[in-house]
Amino acid sequence: MRATQFHIGTQKEAPTDAEIASHKLMTRAGMIRKHAGGIYSYLPLGLRVVRKVEKIIREEMDAAGGMEVSMPVIQPAELWQETGRWDKFGPELMRIKDRHNRDFVVQPTSEEVVTDIARNEIHSWRQLPKNFYQIQTKFRDERRPRFGIMRGREFTMKDAYSFDRDEEGAKKSYEGMYAAYTRIFTRMGLAFRAVKADTGAIGGSLSHEFQVIADTGEDLLVYNPQSDYAANIELAEAVSLIETRGAASEPLAKTPTPGAARCEDVAALLKIDLTRTVKSLVLATEPEKEGQPAQIWLLLIRGDHELNEIKAGKVEGLNKGFRFATEAEIVEHFGTLPGYLGPIGTAKPVKLVVDRTVANMSDFVAGANEADFHHTGVNWGRDLPEPTVIADLRNVVVGDPSPDGKGTLAIQRGIEVGHVFFLGAGYSTSMKATFLDQTGKPAPLQMGCYGIGVTRVMGAAIEQNHDGRGIIWPRALAPFEVVICGVGWGKSELVRDAATKLYEELKAKGVDVILDDRDERPGVMFAEWELIGVPVRVTIGDRGLKDGLIEVQGRRDDGAEKVPAAEALDKALAKLESM
Repeated sequence: MRATQFHIGTQKEAPTDAEIASHKLMTRAGMIRKHAGGIYSYLPLGLRVVRKVEKIIREEMDAAGGMEVSMPVIQPAELWQETGRWDKFGPELMRIKDRHNRDFVVQPTSEEVVTDIARNEIHSWRQLPKNFYQIQTKFRDERRPRFGIMRGREFTMKDAYSFDRDEEGAKKSYEGMYAAYTRIFTRMGLAFRAVKADTGAIGGSLSHEFQVIADTGEDLLVYNPQSDYAANIELAEAVSLIETRGAASEPLAKTPTPGAARCEDVAALLKIDLTRTVKSLVLATEPEKEGQPAQIWLLLIRGDHELNEIKAGKVEGLNKGFRFATEAEIVEHFGTLPGYLGPIGTAKPVKLVVDRTVANMSDFVAGANEADFHHTGVNWGRDLPEPTVIADLRNVVVGDPSPDGKGTLAIQRGIEVGHVFFLGAGYSTSMKATFLDQTGKPAPLQMGCYGIGVTRVMGAAIEQNHDGRGIIWPRALAPFEVVICGVGWGKSELVRDAATKLYEELKAKGVDVILDDRDERPGVMFAEWELIGVPVRVTIGDRGLKDGLIEVQGRRDDGAEKVPAAEALDKALAKLESM
């Protein structure tokens, strides 16, 4: 490819709404252009990266036994109504009507459609296992699209779906996809972690996220540097920080705490450590029968900890949905406004759920259900009944003991680019997708689903690989692997001949190379290609050629290396091989 035949649309300034590096750099490098919130066109440079991501995915999916299909972007509502997700998915699901007033959705994912295919195509255990995948446009009506393509509304995703005859086979398919994803992201040249994750709106019982490590990531990844334990913070298990509860050593007292509505304020006022305080959080669940009052729940966590709502949602009774209680509900049940709430002497009965660490605390401080007062010296068994519902309710923090017993936990940020789920028979049961097993009886298909955010990979790679000059692409994803910059192109036949010769030699070696024949000033050329992020730049100028030298520079190198012209090809190839 020659630059004069290609579209290079770099810009000096980033969009005013761009908040993160990938959004700024992709726009400035001429890779994307915005049309509406979360909706972008991919220009030639950007699309070349997308196609390279897709190529790696296809090769590894095919090698793992996947079969590519193409499912519709517009899907009939009836399928989504069968699974109940028409109502459950929420406002992110774009619902539309056709001219006949029939309901459709713009697909955010394709579990319903692929299950419909399976129930019509798979009839016998002899046809199993099967794995269908597609690389297709998706749409999720994000309330606040931001961060460029990282949280867009329209995006490209690879979604795959496995079908097996039993749970054992489905878990083997899951393990096969997990291994394929590991190969995919390794080939892309990305630093990543696979972490245990919550199944969310997709459902299922087993889930891992593949997270690209980046300081700008929205997700917090918990891991043990001494073992292979890793989980998203939503799922990371928080063990009790107190092994055995100590004996009561203080009397229960109602202590004035004027103006101290936060645990931090209480600890400072009483001159105690924050870890001796208990935080009260009030939730509500809607009644089963209309006209009944909401059920009020009191959750207790240590004052220095934060509630993990995903974990709270797994507690029996809260697992069908909850909300934070209103101020009126709080006053009705506790007799005071938030800030001084506690488990002793509530105005009305509430359901109590206690975090593991709080269950082992003694002589702790909690609200007295009266403004400007807290109870000090609170102890289980003496001042309160022994807790009957004890659960992991909190987010882990750095230094917590690892759940596997092998050291302590660390936390880093990541960007989710892939997710694998073991679904089981949830979708196949609701959609009556069955097959005849070896005994001739109908059985539900066991499913797994596996997604990769194709366009999101592009943004995540930039977040992980950039500097003050621009993008630094891993070789496997770069729009071009090598750029040849001919300095003085229009004036020097010597430059044109040497650059064209090297260009043809690199192409013959299978290198994805672009020849910059635009006759631009050297500073302009260099700045553009550093912004675009091509891994290797070869500079050929008249002055250097007269000395028999050509410059070769890796994108991460501080400066160019001058090599004999005859060695330029080998040097450029060696640079690429080292990346």
